[in-house]
Amino acid sequence: MSPEDPQETQPLLRSPGARAPGGRRVFLATFAAALGPLSFGFALGYSSPAIPSLRRTAPPALRLGDTAASWFGAVVTLGAAAGGVLGGWLLDRAGRKLSLLLCTVPFVTGFAVITAAWDVWMLLGGRLLTGLACGVASLVAPVYISEIAYPAVRGLLGSCVQLMVVTGILLAYVAGWVLEWRWLAVLGCVPPTLMLLLMCYMPETPRFLLTQHQYQEAMAALRFLWGSEEGWEEPPVGAEHQGFQLAMLRRPGVHKPLIIGICLMVFQQLSGVNAIMFYANTIFEEAKFKDSSLATVTVGIIQVLFTAVAALIMDRAGRKLLLALSGFAVGWGPIPWLLMSEIFPLHVKGVATGVCVLTNWFMAFLVTKEFSSIMEILRPYGAFWLTAAFCILSVLFTLTFVPETKGRTLEQITAHFEGR
Repeated sequence: MSPEDPQETQPLLRSPGARAPGGRRVFLATFAAALGPLSFGFALGYSSPAIPSLRRTAPPALRLGDTAASWFGAVVTLGAAAGGVLGGWLLDRAGRKLSLLLCTVPFVTGFAVITAAWDVWMLLGGRLLTGLACGVASLVAPVYISEIAYPAVRGLLGSCVQLMVVTGILLAYVAGWVLEWRWLAVLGCVPPTLMLLLMCYMPETPRFLLTQHQYQEAMAALRFLWGSEEGWEEPPVGAEHQGFQLAMLRRPGVHKPLIIGICLMVFQQLSGVNAIMFYANTIFEEAKFKDSSLATVTVGIIQVLFTAVAALIMDRAGRKLLLALSGFAVGWGPIPWLLMSEIFPLHVKGVATGVCVLTNWFMAFLVTKEFSSIMEILRPYGAFWLTAAFCILSVLFTLTFVPETKGRTLEQITAHFEGR
């Protein structure tokens, strides 16, 4: 049967009572892809132990003043914003798998530049490159995982993205306890290198292969990941080749999820958590903690534990309930990334996820760069009351506009927004 045979693009529907797939390789593929978020978590957490280390042990040309230190922490978010745009472009052209493979290059190169740095500009350049890789990985990994997972475990596997991010942050904190900044940068090359090796043996997502009219390859990937085709609902193909056009924004199936995705990313950053994670060591030092490194590691452990809890209960409690009731690690950390990968139809996924990731990282830059200024103007208590007000608004937005996606296929989610 040729790829152009119309029989191949007919929806392959399974009955609601179909047995859930039982393939184990989908977990291996998820782990391989989630090494990207682990890498970008390490890049985010790197600045916290590296800044005090640079001030203590670096030669004079590499010593960071207050302004340079704030840029060292924040410039990674500018690179990530650019990476979000690049990732959105790569997603539909190079595919999900190749995009993940390509993002390992700026990860390794960026940390190598930091390791070899002889002035502050090289430090900032290396951070910018790792930020570019962070932006690509933060966009592509959730999409890859959501498209290979079956509905019964999509929440669990999708939550692994944020779990690996906070694990990467914790790894940077713990390693920074014993390693100075150069060796810490060398360690940062390990996770993306491991991802490069593992992803070479993982398949492209069946949905992307179908958009390329590679039907046999898509079914082979599905059998590799799920063990069978049981429970699969083949998406309609054809619309994705039209390319994104502004006229598509008139469709409720496009503009509704886009507005929701953008707002979720804005509220996630306005919680202020990134400012705390980027400068945790410095914050605890200024708070006169006896051991600021230990306090920072404790924060990282708490993040990992509660994000793991979120992963375990995501497919039982649902996305909307956790957003409305939890704290950051259980709800607002993992769920915006998960929902971003679930709510967009196939033909606009690259552009729409790119816009969401760009929004997230631009807001992260504003919050991270201006957090100290806000603290000076409003005093610490005023700054935290402001973030509390944004958290209240985020709950109201969730209860009013965010749909529940638990247990639904990606095609059913799209149909919900379109009113079908």
